[in-house]
Amino acid sequence: MDTGVQTARVDLPELALAPIAAGLPEADAIRLRRAYEFALSVYADKLLGTGEPVLEHALGVVSSLAALRLDVETRIAGILFAVPQYLADSQDKLAAAFGPAVAALVAGIAKLNRLRMVTRALAGQETGAARSSQAEVLRKMLLAMVEDIRVVLVRLASRTQTLRFLAHAPDVLRRPYAQETLDIFAPLANRLGIWQLKWELEDYAFRYLEPELYKTIASMLDEKRDEREKFIAAAVAALEAELRGAGLRAEVQGRPKHIYSIYNKMRGKSLDFSELYDVRALRVLVDSVKDCYTALGIVHNRWTPIPKEFDDYISRPKGNDYRSLHTAVVGSDGRPLEVQIRTHDMHRHAELGVAAHWRYKEAGPGRAAARPDPFDEKIAWLRQVLAWRDDVAESVDWVDQFKRTALDDTVYVLTPQGRVLDLPQGSTPVDFAYHLHSDLGHHCRGAKVDGVMVPLNYKLANGQRVEIIAAKTGGPSRDWMNPALGYLQSSRARNKVRQWFNLQALAETVAQGRAVVERELQREGMTGANLDHLAQQLGYARSEDMFAAAGREELGAKQLQTALRGAAPAGPEPESLLPGKIKADAKGSGILIVGMDKLLTQLAKCCRPAPPDAIAGFVTRGRGVSIHRRNCRDLQRLASLHPERMIEAGWGQQKDGVFSVDIVVQAHDRQGLLRDISEVLSREKINVTGVNTQSKQHMAYMSFTVEISDLEQLHRTLALIGDVQGVLTASRR
Repeated sequence: MDTGVQTARVDLPELALAPIAAGLPEADAIRLRRAYEFALSVYADKLLGTGEPVLEHALGVVSSLAALRLDVETRIAGILFAVPQYLADSQDKLAAAFGPAVAALVAGIAKLNRLRMVTRALAGQETGAARSSQAEVLRKMLLAMVEDIRVVLVRLASRTQTLRFLAHAPDVLRRPYAQETLDIFAPLANRLGIWQLKWELEDYAFRYLEPELYKTIASMLDEKRDEREKFIAAAVAALEAELRGAGLRAEVQGRPKHIYSIYNKMRGKSLDFSELYDVRALRVLVDSVKDCYTALGIVHNRWTPIPKEFDDYISRPKGNDYRSLHTAVVGSDGRPLEVQIRTHDMHRHAELGVAAHWRYKEAGPGRAAARPDPFDEKIAWLRQVLAWRDDVAESVDWVDQFKRTALDDTVYVLTPQGRVLDLPQGSTPVDFAYHLHSDLGHHCRGAKVDGVMVPLNYKLANGQRVEIIAAKTGGPSRDWMNPALGYLQSSRARNKVRQWFNLQALAETVAQGRAVVERELQREGMTGANLDHLAQQLGYARSEDMFAAAGREELGAKQLQTALRGAAPAGPEPESLLPGKIKADAKGSGILIVGMDKLLTQLAKCCRPAPPDAIAGFVTRGRGVSIHRRNCRDLQRLASLHPERMIEAGWGQQKDGVFSVDIVVQAHDRQGLLRDISEVLSREKINVTGVNTQSKQHMAYMSFTVEISDLEQLHRTLALIGDVQGVLTASRR
């Protein structure tokens, strides 16, 4: 509950035992009186953080628990909720005075109270979807933190009493409580089916957060809630009599819609208040589908139906298989009244199955038909147990049903910043680290739980605060993958560790393969060769793939040598030049060689020269003259090693020749980028003979090998590619 350290003297009236002991046997009523006297001696003049006297708060809590018809142990725990804060060794003393069950309940309440700072910080930490997701985790955590669900019921009653007390408090005090209520406590009450508390929690919170809207809707109702409740009670009695007179066995329920619910419906469906017909509603439960339609006729006979306000979800169920008859009628006072008619089986499905009302309201119609998770199914079981408590024989202990219900197979822990994470039961600090971030997991070297150092295979428990001690370098230990050592529980963490080791193995293989390729390049005298082009010639998309294949010995030295000798200038070996100064046109090449007549020429693939590039030749062994651009780095390296093999060259008459050049493009990666660039090349009638693309961190790196007739065509094409959306640079390699 909402405890504090203030103290003041408050005169309390003597306990009015009858209301809070309603429904209890005499012996239990005596125990409740003893609990009050014990609390009076401990609380004295103590105040909560809100300024409310502790004893006054306790009595308000117990009155709500009594209205829910909860057992005496729960009511005693509600009175003694704050005892651990003011009394040393409270656990032992409470167990001795009121029994271990009460002591356990009070301890559970104190445990939940320690989460107050986390729940109240939610609104300030998160926004939008992130806040909604964190609120859901917090709600699950509150339920998972307790061994007895009655602790949560006491907590809901306590929050209801706090909001009642804050009715005249300043906004700065009550707004944080109101927001926390809408985020955490009202949805919990809704899921557990605690309607008596749910409507109060929501209406008070709405009143404190949106006072003007609250007043507007309240004025539209033109009647107080107790008046609406009296009307509903009279309508229930009248309809039950009509159905009974027709020989129909039926159960009629009624509940007036509260202000926050009206506001939500008006906002969610964009309706005016005059378009709402379910401000007051009845529900009729019968045995068969035939009885549903019989009851519908009786309802329409008693009250005047409102045109176009009838929906038959029995013959046409909703997408989540929700089935019911909905109709709206004019009540005896001239105001609209909604009536829902369904069988008992339909009602159980609507309340506990995939069509559950609380799930529909929280998730929205788009998610209502989705398959519920196991946690939802457990909530449905708790709702069912709560509903049964009024019907089962005294020999059946419904409280034990609560205690035996395992609420979740998840553990909820806190980050140092107070954020809640949900992990599989049995998770360790290593699982926690990987859940936050892969790098934090890889560098995890130690952990503190609630400020105390623990081993990395320590099993985390609900509500613990975990801090990871990380190294700047290094990686995971192979011991973490050993199931017998218990370092990892979540499959997510195991996959990340496995991926890390796979990447390390791949990196080692690539390094070994790179060494193999570089050794062959040195042997052939081609250390400046374009590795991406070499990889493509060998059938690999990237040079890294080629290195990996070489490291795995899938790519042999002979294959590399063959590719190198056929793809680019071979390793230069000294060879005397033939004398001569005659100038001739190399046969069919369109290249003029100084000093050689009709010599075999080939355009170097390392720089791919094209007219009117300044060019020079290099005499190779057995493959004629290799023609390079004069600024080619490979040519400059060869010239420094063997200057005697350099030869002058120039472009002769070009007769409809084409030349291969490499284009490199850097752009922001997006869908359709390659298609748009290809369309430019197609419009310019440029043939593409090779493509290589890579994407890293939302950037695209592309290289194209194209055939052009001259550099003017190339420059025009590069300019057009540069105009493509997202392209940053387009240039010749």
